[in-house]
Order: sequence, then structure tokens, then C-alpha cells
Amino acid sequence: RNSLPDPSHLKDMDKAVTRLIKAITSKEKIAVFGDYDVDGATSSALFKRYFQALGLDITIYIPDRITEGYGPNIKALEYLKSKGNTLVITVDCGTTSFEPLARAQEIALDMIVIDHHIAEPNLPEAIAIVNPNRLDQHNSPCQDCAAVGVVFMTLVSLQKALRAQGHFADIKEPNLLHFLDLVATGTVCD
Repeated sequence: RNSLPDPSHLKDMDKAVTRLIKAITSKEKIAVFGDYDVDGATSSALFKRYFQALGLDITIYIPDRITEGYGPNIKALEYLKSKGNTLVITVDCGTTSFEPLARAQEIALDMIVIDHHIAEPNLPEAIAIVNPNRLDQHNSPCQDCAAVGVVFMTLVSLQKALRAQGHFADIKEPNLLHFLDLVATGTVCD
């Protein structure tokens, strides 16, 4: 616990957590759009397990590598919106998905990007882009993290904020250490 950096040092982390708390307290439909590799799968599973521990269900969408390719695509985001999702979190992808994220904005689908890939000078439109390898993110100790590590840092920040708001008065607080198997697997495989 004492070895982790403060997650709030990551640009847009606080924006991401604020939007996640709004979705949790409003019981919005949330989807995670994950990459199809181990890092994306473990990142998706990490969110799924955390939200289940909160007593919430979320949708996981992993694109078909052959027919959909890498990263969020317009058809998939339109599908997720048609199923009632109001928030999509991309994991291990999304930092350079300009057209799909612009379409999401057009259809009022909020997007949070949690990624670790090197960014371009400009970023797509999103509620938050949490990525230690944004070009405007300087000297982050998380620059070598896989996406699953960035997701874990997001959950640390989210849990801290939920605790401060008294969210765990009626439900058991998830033990984040129980999720480190996924973090380790995604990190080693990536």
C-alpha cells in the first residue's frame, strides 16, 4: 500500500473517478470495451470483479480481432448505446480512437479511456483519458505499467473516493489485494 504512487497524479484520473461515482450512484448501465489480448482481458475482468463486489453488473465487450480489429469501433459503440449503456470504459485501447470517440459523443455515450499506449499530440474527445504515456503526462512512475496496472490504480482512486463519500456504510468494502492475480497476469503477459 505504501509503495503505490498517488493515483491522482495521472491526468484525468479525478475526472474519471467523478464520472464513475456518478454512474455507480445513479445505477447507470456501464460497459467495458476491452482489447482482445491478455492485458485487455484482465483489465476487463478486473473491472467486472470490482463492480460485482459492489453488487453491480457491468457489460464486457471484447471485439472480434478479425472482423472488428483493434480498439473501439463505431458499430460496437452504437450497439452498446442501443443496449442502454450510458458510459463505456475502454481498457488497453482508445487513446488514438478519434472517429469512434467522436461518434460516441454524437450519440451521448460518455467515454472513459484507460490505456497505456503511447499517445499522439492530440487526444480524442472523452470524459477522461487516463494514460501514463500521454505526451502531456510528465514523469509518471506508471509509465511502464500495462493497462491492467492503470486500471488497478483507477480502482484504488475510485475506492478511496467511494470510502470518503460513505459508500461502504451498507456494503462490504472490496479488498483490492484480492484482485492482484489479474494485475500480475496482465502485466506479465503484456
